[in-house]
Amino acid sequence: MIRIWLADDHTIVREGLKQLLQATPDLQVAGEACNGDEVLEAIRRGGFELLLLDMSMPGKSGIELIKQVRREAPALRILVLTMHEEHQYAIRAIRAGAAGYLTKESASAQLVSAIRRVAGGGAYISAEVAQMLALQAMPQAETPLHTTLSDREYQVFQRLVAGQLVTDIAEQLHLSVKTVSTHKARLLQKMNMQSQAELVRYAVEHRLFE
Repeated sequence: MIRIWLADDHTIVREGLKQLLQATPDLQVAGEACNGDEVLEAIRRGGFELLLLDMSMPGKSGIELIKQVRREAPALRILVLTMHEEHQYAIRAIRAGAAGYLTKESASAQLVSAIRRVAGGGAYISAEVAQMLALQAMPQAETPLHTTLSDREYQVFQRLVAGQLVTDIAEQLHLSVKTVSTHKARLLQKMNMQSQAELVRYAVEHRLFE
């Protein structure tokens, strides 16, 4: 029996997942969480083998949450189930410690298969993501500019190209405006760009929009 903890801030999503998983004999929903704090409380109590994790929840979430879960519960298997289709999200999630990455557009049979594979010690990612990971690991590979950004810088980058203001980004990420401005300046420097408009053009060219 594979015991699973569901982490998603949308009640309707959790309810749908529970119905699907509870109809599968070898899967059991051990509990659920709607934010990062509840996820951390759950892993400290234990009692499950796999965390089915959404990338976007209130409070600590995404890459930061994956890294903290890995630090506190190294043996726990993490399968990301998210709306983010960009390969860059998948790559960063895998590097942070997730063992699998699926979008919410995936078929139910695919989700069950991914859960079994990840719980069994394997990995579950798309062929495209696997290829990108392999290419980036090659010494002579040409690295896209956005892959040089830290996880926090990439978070700021995504929000900037979506047209958000520094003040809004600071509120969403629970950072000071000064800190976000510093991240913005650093990512512009790393990407050799001068303006937010250049970032937007780059994001369009590399299909990095949600």
